[in-house]
Amino acid sequence: MTATTTVDVDLFTDDVLDDPYPAYRALRDAGPIVWIEPQQCWAVTRYDEVRATLEDWESFTSDQGTGLNDAVNSALTGTLLASSPPLHDKLRGVLAERLSPRGLRSLGDQITRRTREIVEPLVERGSFDVVGDLARVLPPTIVADLVGIPDDVRPQLVPWADAIFNMMGPADKSRTFSGAALVEEQFAWLANVDGSMLTEGSWGRAIYDAAAEGRLDPEQAPTLLSAYTSAAMDTTINALGSAVWLFAEAPAQWRRLRTDRSLIPDAFNEVLRIESPLQFFTRVATRDVDAADTRIRAGERIMVIYGSANRDERHWGPSAADFEITRDASDHLAFGYGLHGCVGQGLARLEAHAVFDTLADLVTDFHIETPPTRHLNSAVRGLDQLTVSVR
Repeated sequence: MTATTTVDVDLFTDDVLDDPYPAYRALRDAGPIVWIEPQQCWAVTRYDEVRATLEDWESFTSDQGTGLNDAVNSALTGTLLASSPPLHDKLRGVLAERLSPRGLRSLGDQITRRTREIVEPLVERGSFDVVGDLARVLPPTIVADLVGIPDDVRPQLVPWADAIFNMMGPADKSRTFSGAALVEEQFAWLANVDGSMLTEGSWGRAIYDAAAEGRLDPEQAPTLLSAYTSAAMDTTINALGSAVWLFAEAPAQWRRLRTDRSLIPDAFNEVLRIESPLQFFTRVATRDVDAADTRIRAGERIMVIYGSANRDERHWGPSAADFEITRDASDHLAFGYGLHGCVGQGLARLEAHAVFDTLADLVTDFHIETPPTRHLNSAVRGLDQLTVSVR
């Protein structure tokens, strides 16, 4: 065993949220598992250790929440995100029926059609905000259509999701609870949903039909509806904005993708790796664990930093900070890993691949008109505004 490595780095200042990568590198260089003094928790920052932590769900549980404050952790108790088998398996099994590769197979044409309906008018304009006009429109629209969300609720899906991710931060940061009213609004809506409010034949309606028929505990219906509405939505929103920004900054990579569409899956993986939409979740040790020469005591909380692992030079090599769409980044951890791997990742891939393919049909290159604006959030990373001209 080695002595505990303590690091006095606050990962939740505006400067670090704007560009966390220098801080992440300093943490990785300090050790695979370090004690973060400002947050009073452990941080796992290197690829191998992050993956091992996610894989060992029995030693590192999400049952006690995945954030850094008691309020959000209490609110998440018993959800898909914050549960272990057998409850987790039961909840995930219901969602997996629709979100499995087999379940998603029939949606390809529908998603492609919806994508073109949104993208083509933007390209015809010649200039648009990638975030406001595309990234925050397409994924929520597709999810709302599939889940059967009422029209009057749809505008709230993105603000609700953003608020809950902000609440993952430390209790002493004003940003953490800035959207508390929105989270309360979301929970109130979920608690009062009636199956008849959701479109007949939709994924959401099927949950409430199952509850009415006794195949599902009625108390679990709101939890599952919430999981559906957030299924990879924030991942896709933030990844799409980052993707266009990365391609605009590296036009040779865009030309390569336009020439060879078989690179689309690799390109999306590389976007997720280098600009991971979800930066961290937390776990709690269920027992005393010796990991990477570090003793973690039962009950201690651990930040599992995906955004750092996905840029770890020990795994990705000296070009870890470079955007290379020919890289095999299929083992990235942006969707998590193991038991809690993102249940909606298949849907996210369908959407992103459709956007990449449609843009490749219509856009020769992107030109950034004004410097992009970063959207600061406790747990997710993305842009707030990115205006581009296209030709």
